[in-house]
Amino acid sequence: MKLTVAITKIPVDLPEPLYRRLQRVAAFAQRSIEEILASAISTALPPSPDLPNALADELAEMLWLSDEMLWAATDPIFTSVQQIRLTELNDLASERSLTPKEKSEQGQLLAAYDRSVLRRAQAFAILSRRGHQIPQRSELPLTS
Repeated sequence: MKLTVAITKIPVDLPEPLYRRLQRVAAFAQRSIEEILASAISTALPPSPDLPNALADELAEMLWLSDEMLWAATDPIFTSVQQIRLTELNDLASERSLTPKEKSEQGQLLAAYDRSVLRRAQAFAILSRRGHQIPQRSELPLTS
């Protein structure tokens, strides 16, 4: 089953040197100029609106970080201590209802985990687009 997505065409005036760069990139990637532009615009826009504003802003701002800062952002910020506690809470939740305090703590830990994963993914995506070799998943640390 093919998913149909509505396409809106807009005229865009580009400087000739930029257009030539687009042509070269499109040829190299074996994609159309339209696909390259759509991908670039998607990358430049803020992340999905269903993310909390602070996280969406953080991920969008990563586009402007140096490569060195992006590599640093690939390190997990979700610690092994946090992972152990989240596992404990998840195990407890399968045995009994969590107290309101435990539910709150679990929610905070899940948010921290999500933030860590999204930050790392965004950093790797940007580095990849900049031409860097990205490590295999098996080579990545899960927590710090």
